[in-house]
Amino acid sequence: MAGYRKLGRTASQRKALLRSQVTSLLFNGKIVTTEAKAKEIRRIAESLITLAVKEKDNYETVTVTAKVARKDKDGKRVKEVVDGKKVTVFDEVEKEIKKDQPSRLHARRLMYSKLYSVTDVPTEAAGKKKNTKTVDLTDKLFNEIAPKYADRKGGYTRIVKIGQRKGDAAMEVLIELV
Repeated sequence: MAGYRKLGRTASQRKALLRSQVTSLLFNGKIVTTEAKAKEIRRIAESLITLAVKEKDNYETVTVTAKVARKDKDGKRVKEVVDGKKVTVFDEVEKEIKKDQPSRLHARRLMYSKLYSVTDVPTEAAGKKKNTKTVDLTDKLFNEIAPKYADRKGGYTRIVKIGQRKGDAAMEVLIELV
């Protein structure tokens, strides 16, 4: 007997399906799917959230100096002529960054192996590539989801039965973050 549901797919298809559905669940907060898929998604999502809760405060803040291009009022880089060439002008800026401890870095890499990258498209700019931005789900897990569940010992998701699907009478459920 297998320790997981096969969902009528090959290993690569099953892995891709579960990765995409876990990514959607963590990005949107809830998804509608079949009962068998939801039970498998719950296993993966809850392990990722548990990992994020354990490692949420495991970093140190470091101050670094960085070179940033100077910009004019239109947001374009300022250029100067030096030795007959146009050169961009840079300013040095002090920034505070979070430096992960080794165990948090390991947790982040485990999360990357279970999640896809997400590109967020604003509704007013639908169909335009210019205004899209990539969302880092591991940061969302560490900074938004983990503090919400810090005092909770498991049970981060809820499965609510909706009813049978019209086409094949499969039980549809809503899986959501509690």
